[in-house]
Amino acid sequence: MAKVYLICGRICCGKSVYAERLRKENNAVVLSVDEIMLSVFGPYTGEKHDEYAERIQSCLFKKSVDIIEVGTDVILDWGFWTKEKRAYAREFYKSRNIECEFHYICISDEVWRERVERRNHAVAAGETMAYPVDSNLAEKFRTLFEAPDEDEIDVWVRE
Repeated sequence: MAKVYLICGRICCGKSVYAERLRKENNAVVLSVDEIMLSVFGPYTGEKHDEYAERIQSCLFKKSVDIIEVGTDVILDWGFWTKEKRAYAREFYKSRNIECEFHYICISDEVWRERVERRNHAVAAGETMAYPVDSNLAEKFRTLFEAPDEDEIDVWVRE
């Protein structure tokens, strides 16, 4: 049976780049909340962002099962920022007898700042469709992100 890869990491750490590499290596389907949010709403959803993201995640959990049942691996590219979200995801798949594997993108603060700067430049230049990361957004996600414990992660990606 196919399996699901869950990509964990803070905003702008390289999750989507890593997910794309995994997609090619495993002939898998990537399901990305940001891709849908940006396609449907653009980069600014205001106070509704978290509500919309939760609803899309719920939909993608269900869709991932459909894809896995036809024999294709799935990659969930959306951070899994809290221990609670990671536990929910693991239980969701375990209860359906679907193998899941958490991959954590672990980067230094220096590398993170470089990636934020590179992304913001690319967004401003119209080279990519992504969320710009200003100081307010960076602070919001800094306070939300709970680094995982060793027992939560199957594959540690250190860059």
